[in-house]
Amino acid sequence: MPHVNQQGQYQLSSHKIGREQETVNNEKAIRAIVSGCVQTYASGFSDRHIREKDDEDGTINMKIHNVFIAALGPEIQYYSALARSLDSSLGNMLERMAINIASLHYTVSQHVEGFLYRKQTDYIAEILEKYKRHAMIPSTNDYIGLSEMKGAVIQKRHESDYYLIDEDTNQHYLIELKIGGDLDNKKARSEKEALLEQYCILTNQIKNKGNVKILFATAYNRYGEGKPWTQGRVRQFFAEDELCISKDFWNLVCKSNQGYHIVIDEYKKNAHYINDALDRIKDVYLP
Repeated sequence: MPHVNQQGQYQLSSHKIGREQETVNNEKAIRAIVSGCVQTYASGFSDRHIREKDDEDGTINMKIHNVFIAALGPEIQYYSALARSLDSSLGNMLERMAINIASLHYTVSQHVEGFLYRKQTDYIAEILEKYKRHAMIPSTNDYIGLSEMKGAVIQKRHESDYYLIDEDTNQHYLIELKIGGDLDNKKARSEKEALLEQYCILTNQIKNKGNVKILFATAYNRYGEGKPWTQGRVRQFFAEDELCISKDFWNLVCKSNQGYHIVIDEYKKNAHYINDALDRIKDVYLP
């Protein structure tokens, strides 16, 4: 609470001023990362495609030989190939950007390594089979007690999209990120299996088992921001509490309730660099 000095003026406590300054500094750091990532991406994207203009194995040239698309004309042929390249590379940029932002507040790793028990892997296989047959609805309660299962030891290493540790709270986050949320039936089970095994590896090592959280995350909501995530392939294997969609994901990695808005606002301010890059590529391929 502010207090009043002898002249009747309100003064903020040094603690509150410190928090506000920290918030400002965090926003500046996030904006700097977003701006830098977008500008670097735009420059690299245009340079690569322009350099590949006469390369038969170039990204665009490898995709323009679809005779059914070519029959629609050179512009459609070009835009079709470029759009696929843009979508893929933009997703990679967003993944790197999120890691850089998360590094401001978390210890970030992209692998989990350690031991788990045969009884744990057997139980994981059992509940996943029930999810597959719709005999069970996924719940975070399903794997409570997994760390108590013992037996033959298995040494294992898992590559992870994001393994974040909040050193302030000792909270561990295991995150599977799909930029747009696409997860086919064949991958849904294996993705959840990998996360559950990582969960076991961590909970076998740390004292507070409740400090490990599994999350399925997306960079945007394909149904529209704020709308429920209803993709059946995801909901078949992931519980409601395990979904970290769009705004929730960016707020988490930014460690701010305003994280999503900061990222989107700064991205929009720098999006013209990508548009300029696309214009440069077009001038080369469609003079």
